[in-house]
Amino acid sequence: DVGTRIYTYLATMAYCMQASAENGVDFIVLDRPNPINGEDLEGPLLEYPEYSSFVGLYPIPVRHGMTVGELAEFFNDKFLEKKVNLTVIPMQGWEREMWYDETSLPWVIPSPNMPTLDTATAYPGQVFLEGTNISEGRGTTKPFEVFGAPWIDGYELVKKLNGFNLEGIKFREAWFSPTFSKYEGELCGGAQIHVIDRNQYRPFESSLHIIKTVMKMYPSHFKFHNEYFDKIMGTSKVRQALEKGSDVKEIIKSYQKNLDNFWELRKPYLLY
Repeated sequence: DVGTRIYTYLATMAYCMQASAENGVDFIVLDRPNPINGEDLEGPLLEYPEYSSFVGLYPIPVRHGMTVGELAEFFNDKFLEKKVNLTVIPMQGWEREMWYDETSLPWVIPSPNMPTLDTATAYPGQVFLEGTNISEGRGTTKPFEVFGAPWIDGYELVKKLNGFNLEGIKFREAWFSPTFSKYEGELCGGAQIHVIDRNQYRPFESSLHIIKTVMKMYPSHFKFHNEYFDKIMGTSKVRQALEKGSDVKEIIKSYQKNLDNFWELRKPYLLY
């Protein structure tokens, strides 16, 4: 797992747990670090069961701040129709504030478009570009770090985005031609995210600013893929708020109480 609800290994684990329970098979999880630390939470909780899918099964935040072992215990206790006989083998030496490059473990690419820890760091926000007609950088060597479209002026976009003075990051204009996925072979203008302080960077909030800014700058070009955007967001409320022109801070405030409740709800399941 890379610390983000949308990444499908969590759903795969939950399905395997359910199948094991139904067939009387014990289930063992060898725990692994949350690569983007186990403290920071971001984004709305998935609306359950309306938006339950392979890219988000249960009502947890976008950035959940838990390990796979902790989530296995949580899923087993709260959501599985039939509980499995679960054993979680905890890690030794891991602490919640650690990032993956502080563990001295090698980064093994978990999927083709997750090549580095930098990718995983931006992913909890930039993944939502998948639900729009902005390229999220698939087909480049910097997926989820670069983004853009053929109709975007990178210089103008960067000027607007850096004007927000978002904590922990700076934007630099970028041009790229994806080798596959959106705009394959087309020259896209856009930007690259440079993380200056990852502990201050809030990828979900930052990406809301990106989407809102592109919407305002290019209203005749920008489009949501409504169904998919809502599916990965776990709610339609964020898209609807953006379409109404709501301020990013208002959107974050709208789900903050649920995020605070999850902070308390997860405590009994934390192993570290």
